[in-house]
Amino acid sequence: MGASGPSGRGVLVRAIGGQRRDVVVGTLLGAGHQAGEALVPVLIGLVIDRAVAPRDAGALVGWLAVLAAVYVMLSFSFRFGARAGERAAEQAGHRLRVELVRRVLDPVGGAESGRLPGALASIATEDARRVGAATMALLSGLSALTGLLVAAVFLLRTSVPLGLVVLLGTPVLLWLGHLLSIPLERRSETEQERAAHASGSAADLVSGLRVLKGIGAEPAAVARYRLTSRASLSATLRAARAQALQNGMVLALGGVFLAVIALVGGRLATSGAISLGQLVSAVGLAMFMVGPLEVLARVNGDLAQSRASAARVAAVLAAPPETPSGGPGPAEPVLGALRLHGLSSGGLRAIDLDVAPGEILGVAATGPADAAALLRCLAGHTAPEAGTVELDGTPLRGLDPARLRRTMLVAEHDAQLFDGTLLDNVGAATDGGKDLRPAMAASGADQVAASLPLGGAAQVSERGRSLSGGQRQRVALARALAADRDVLVLHDPTTAVDAVTEARIAEGLRGLRHGRTTVLVTTSPALLAAADRVVLLDDGRITDAGTHAELVHRQAAYRAAVLG
Repeated sequence: MGASGPSGRGVLVRAIGGQRRDVVVGTLLGAGHQAGEALVPVLIGLVIDRAVAPRDAGALVGWLAVLAAVYVMLSFSFRFGARAGERAAEQAGHRLRVELVRRVLDPVGGAESGRLPGALASIATEDARRVGAATMALLSGLSALTGLLVAAVFLLRTSVPLGLVVLLGTPVLLWLGHLLSIPLERRSETEQERAAHASGSAADLVSGLRVLKGIGAEPAAVARYRLTSRASLSATLRAARAQALQNGMVLALGGVFLAVIALVGGRLATSGAISLGQLVSAVGLAMFMVGPLEVLARVNGDLAQSRASAARVAAVLAAPPETPSGGPGPAEPVLGALRLHGLSSGGLRAIDLDVAPGEILGVAATGPADAAALLRCLAGHTAPEAGTVELDGTPLRGLDPARLRRTMLVAEHDAQLFDGTLLDNVGAATDGGKDLRPAMAASGADQVAASLPLGGAAQVSERGRSLSGGQRQRVALARALAADRDVLVLHDPTTAVDAVTEARIAEGLRGLRHGRTTVLVTTSPALLAAADRVVLLDDGRITDAGTHAELVHRQAAYRAAVLG
């Protein structure tokens, strides 16, 4: 990943190479179909010269049987060749989607940096599909070239001048078609970027709709999305115009090319250089070549779009990781001792903090930005500007992220729920078979289940929209507790619940996490009162430490942040 990640060309080559068998089979069958199509006018010319003109009934029947056999062969080839091509395109797109999802979910992170979730979804769907479609485009292009080559060979056998016109003219047409595809490739890339941005903005707008309604910001949000949508529409229209221009120009050039072939063939027939049947074959081959030339025009456009999409896919796959990978896992047994030494990041300045194994520590930050910066460092999403975060004496940045997350969990405030049952969401971070009742009781999620008609089997819609804010928080907290990590960091897990429920959660959390290291980054009095020790994070520095009651008594900044 990062600098060593794949390029757009590499993504395209790998997508095609991964379906080598189907591409080869489809190309051979497609070439057989095109060769059969090219043979049809040749056989018709032979029928005219060898059966119709001399009025030979036996020869006519024989040549018609040959013609029928050719039709059967080309029909068979088209059916199974197209099936192989479509299978190659679908499988290539699917494998690319799996690779993109794996990269996005990789514990090292980084793939989502600077991209909205909707943009990533667009890349994993539409761009992956277009890259996969390159296999079908390549197959179709090679088949079309085969048809043109067969037509040129028979034209050469009929007349050298006619064959030379085809052999010299076809490369020129292909070169011109490539030149015309360059603007399309550039505009197609812009089109996909704009479409992905519009998709991401729409997803962001829908997810925050309740908040927008609450603050009366709907008109501004709609106006902003309308501008984004119009920019996407403009880019799509520009790409469509470029594609239409390319197709039209290629077809116009192809028409001129065919007119030249017909003119040369007609002059040869009138001079007696070729027979009537040969003239019919030549004109038929010229008409046949309209199809392959149209295919080549379309293939140029498809490959241009595939190259643009491959570049966008490669940008995600090659995104630099947020955290290094490949290091060792935490030392066994895990004690759970956390140490922040000289930590500086964002607004945090030279923080020194030790969390003893099994301690429940409260962190009250007077500024939300400082709390967020601390969470990013603990989760490994941000490399500290200075200092280290250590687990049992080993810096977190030196540990393998996947193995670290099986030991230490940072549950952020905006944790999302997923489509499925309530129990599925709570048990999502477990290996299955775990008793979820203690975590649900400690978090108050048991009350949520009791309030639903189907209890724990009730369906939770995407992002938990079927639940209230407080219910979503309790289910998310139950999921974090059920994960049963040696070190658990919670960020404001009870901001949407009432005071009575919050007090019950504080008591349950202390009982369930007794003897296991827990860090509560919050300004909730109930949760801070349940902590063994509380530190005050004020203006980016640790300014005091003590119990909740002690800090309330002696720190005005603490009282302002916690008691409001």
